Amino acid sequence: MNNSKNKILIVGAGNMGTTYAESFLLSHSITKDDLLILEKTTEKADFLREKGYKYVISTPDKKVSEVQLIILAVKPQDTQILFKTLKDYILPSQTVLSIMAGVKIKTLQNSLGTTKIIRAMPNLPSQIGMGMTGFTADESVTRDELFFVQNLLNTTGKSLYFSEEEKIDAVTAISGSGPAYVYFFMEAMIKEAQKMGFSHSEAELLVTQTFMGAAHLENKSNYSCEEWIKRVSSKGGTTKAALNVFSEQKIADKIGKGLEAAQKRAKELGE
Repeated sequence: MNNSKNKILIVGAGNMGTTYAESFLLSHSITKDDLLILEKTTEKADFLREKGYKYVISTPDKKVSEVQLIILAVKPQDTQILFKTLKDYILPSQTVLSIMAGVKIKTLQNSLGTTKIIRAMPNLPSQIGMGMTGFTADESVTRDELFFVQNLLNTTGKSLYFSEEEKIDAVTAISGSGPAYVYFFMEAMIKEAQKMGFSHSEAELLVTQTFMGAAHLENKSNYSCEEWIKRVSSKGGTTKAALNVFSEQKIADKIGKGLEAAQKRAKELGE
């Protein structure tokens, strides 16, 4: 690999690491000549090579110093080993993008010996180009570098920049973990639909299409969720009967408590 401002190292070939690799290539943001992947698991590394990725390494080497952007796509629990293996190869001129939940910018700076840190939190639908990513950055990151990274993030969906780093823990609780909350609600509806006499496939289609349609309709309209609820429900109707139960059971409050617990855990991961 030769030095280039567009060359990228992805550390970790799990779900998000491979999602980024594929999205960046499909969008023609970079080519395979611009991409280096660091994956310590032999089976995963071999699989990537079989898929045609030219530069796959299992341990850091001098190639790490040749890229402009380093993406840390590993679990927060793996940070200490990761920092020790990478630190000797990272240059002050390189930008580091971390998607590790809860790991603060200051921690990354102290551990890696560089100031140019971007911290982001994507979510699962990034795998199909429908993701949501919140990100923030140290002030040493230039506008051009931020613009380049945001364009990369947008290949997996949409992104929002926040100047306050603490917002990223909240993003983790809302959009980062959010897909699981949706699946939880969907699964509850699917199970109840089966109790009503539908087969699993029928119940799944009824529920999945309802969620997809409702989300698309809200996204394409000027109405808020509250306004849509009013338009769908009428006094004495079936929708109102269900909403009354949700209100009596304080479902909205319980959702709020769940989000608060997720945010609290995100903060704990960074301590």
